[in-house]
Amino acid sequence: MSIALRAPSYIRAISPYVPGKPITELARQMGIAVEKIVKLASNENPRGMSPKARKAVEAALAGAERYPDQFDLIAALAERHGVAAEQVVLGNGSNDVLDMAARVFLAPGRSAVFSQHAFAVYPLATMSAGAECIVAPARHYGHDPAAMLAAIRPDTHLVWIANPNNPTGNFLPQAELRAFIEKIPPHVAVVLDEAYTEYLAPTDRADAVAWIGDIPNLIVTRTFSKIYGLAGLRVGYGVARAEVADLLNRVRQPFNVNNLALAGALAALDDHVFVADSFDLNRRGMEQIVAGLKHLGLDHIPSHGNFVTVAVADGAAVNHKLLQQGVIVRPIGGYGLPNHLRVTIGLEAENLRFLEALDKALRA
Repeated sequence: MSIALRAPSYIRAISPYVPGKPITELARQMGIAVEKIVKLASNENPRGMSPKARKAVEAALAGAERYPDQFDLIAALAERHGVAAEQVVLGNGSNDVLDMAARVFLAPGRSAVFSQHAFAVYPLATMSAGAECIVAPARHYGHDPAAMLAAIRPDTHLVWIANPNNPTGNFLPQAELRAFIEKIPPHVAVVLDEAYTEYLAPTDRADAVAWIGDIPNLIVTRTFSKIYGLAGLRVGYGVARAEVADLLNRVRQPFNVNNLALAGALAALDDHVFVADSFDLNRRGMEQIVAGLKHLGLDHIPSHGNFVTVAVADGAAVNHKLLQQGVIVRPIGGYGLPNHLRVTIGLEAENLRFLEALDKALRA
């Protein structure tokens, strides 16, 4: 008997996460030169990292032989959010913090609630802890607070919320979101995933971290992978009550964020010009792509992130035709949306390349 069969059944039942196709993989498969490929699949910042972050990363190479010290980044994040350092937990990407939350609060015999069409890591983290996934039906492709509240059972120990949501881009207004969270039983942990919060219009923003003072079961997670352009360095964080953060730190892998990531994130955090310029680029790019989709007669889900999800007749077929043209987007059949594709907002020329390739794919 293979030792693989000795693994718990809940581990063997997990479907592995499928990331966006790397540029180099498509180059090998299709024989297309790397420089001719456009990747708009993984919601990365098309501008790359900021010059300040790059300079900091290069300087940090000199200390790469030493184990990392998280003190400075934690202190900066605590100051930014007006919380104690003991409330901040760093992760190897915010996905790492999500996994910590699952390991702390979930176990066999427990359940977690999340929305239909929500981030794929929620079921992965839930199942890896041996807990049961409860999927609440979506409302207009996004979270339905009433349905999620109704789905909570006596054995529910965690509720996952993404705002804005990935891959649909839906956004719950902050007043509605807070009212929803306050109705969740206080013994149930609430993870509010704000990976795309920096892309929200200023009028839509709220300081959800400040809610932790009134809502002790709330954990807020953020990432440096999106607007800060550090996806390849893998650094994110969570903020919670100190006693909750302490539990997360107990299951956190030692030295889970490396020296280069720590240096890059610390520099990126205060590069306000880079963040503002990235926000403006995304806004203009969103307008460009939405106008192009309307010109092609295609419907899309209004998005508050750095991506937009578009309806096509056959997501897999259209995606293949785009790949043949050297354009990588994200098919999302695994999210229950087989007739949709998610496309990241890129540079102006990249967006144009996508729209031209999409037009050709639809007519082929």
